[in-house]
Amino acid sequence: MNFLATIFSNEYLLAIFAVVGTYVFSIRLFPVLIYLSHKKNLMDEPVERSSHTQKTPTLGGVGIFISFSLVLILFGIFSDFIREDLIRLLTVIGASILLLFLGLKDDLLVISPRKKFIGQLVASLLVILATDVRIISMEGILGVYTLPYILSVIFTLFVFVLIINAYNLIDGIDGLAGGIAVMVCGFFGVYFMLNNYVFMSLVSFALIGAQCGFLEHNLSKKQKLFMGDSGSLFTGFLLAYLVVVFLNFNLTTGTEFRLDNAPILALAIVSYPLFDTLRVFSVRMYQGKSPFDADRNHIHHRWLSKGLPHRAASFVIVLTSILVIVFAVMLKSFNMNLQLVVCVALGVGCYLSPFIISYQRFTKNSMSQKKGQRILAVSSIEEHTDQEDNWSDATFDEEKKLYEEIKQRKMKEGKTAS
Repeated sequence: MNFLATIFSNEYLLAIFAVVGTYVFSIRLFPVLIYLSHKKNLMDEPVERSSHTQKTPTLGGVGIFISFSLVLILFGIFSDFIREDLIRLLTVIGASILLLFLGLKDDLLVISPRKKFIGQLVASLLVILATDVRIISMEGILGVYTLPYILSVIFTLFVFVLIINAYNLIDGIDGLAGGIAVMVCGFFGVYFMLNNYVFMSLVSFALIGAQCGFLEHNLSKKQKLFMGDSGSLFTGFLLAYLVVVFLNFNLTTGTEFRLDNAPILALAIVSYPLFDTLRVFSVRMYQGKSPFDADRNHIHHRWLSKGLPHRAASFVIVLTSILVIVFAVMLKSFNMNLQLVVCVALGVGCYLSPFIISYQRFTKNSMSQKKGQRILAVSSIEEHTDQEDNWSDATFDEEKKLYEEIKQRKMKEGKTAS
């Protein structure tokens, strides 16, 4: 018992055990879920816009949630949480369960966007109203400071729904959603730990451990597992919750490690999902499509079209996100509005880099090249058929058709020869 008392009285040991505990639970749980998915055919079928070519289990979110919740409940039982933190624990887990089942139903049966949106509103309102977790001030951005209660609730609800959907939309290649979650939770976990906010640091580090266990399988070739909507919705919700609590807590009187530009930092931390979603929606509406029509126009698809494998593309995006956060920290001495403008400009420049650089590993740079050059390019790609999903639909349709023609011609020649 003295050993347990030592652990639960030291926030640094708590953080370590939160990460290790959820990681151990998750890596023991995921193989069971993979087996169950194969046995009951609970798999994601590849379609034209998919970045994978084989049926893959999609119950990763269930494993993340179970390991995260179980460890958090155990710490809630043995730690000396105050009543307010216990209420927060119950509401966070309750809202997560709602989003988990919505996502799970969408993975297995498909549900309408309207039902998912209503579920997100209910889950977000639950934590906002039950625990009074709100964005209460803009801290001078655009000349706005303290927000009236109703406006504060509405704006916080908007932030929750925005981050949940933005995170859901970036879950398109191996390692990206999990990597972004680990990065975001890492920053907030350290911040809350430095300020001795034990409950929120546990939430952050417990999610890190669960996501690390998931990434081990998500990046595996033999036991691959997808997060699915069940994981992306509830993880996006938790990231939104961390952002809102961070902004709220940073204004609390007596905060030891206070950040003067907290809103800018919060924006920088979740900048990639927000920017990618805004860009994709803008492009779709400009093309006369619904902003919710799925396509292969995300930033991660662009990196794939440059020839990067999934791991490398995810690593580059996470590294770029960290660079944007570093920029935000370096701008802290500037005026808040100037910080916003400069940080957004730098972020846009960084995230649009795959649209600017001309390097391409497996394809040519221009559609205006001669047909003979395109044939040579396509022929070289035949040696890399496992990377067919790296084609960019919008830019290389003509090469894809040409590739199919060559394939069919060779098949006919083979049959004739036999």
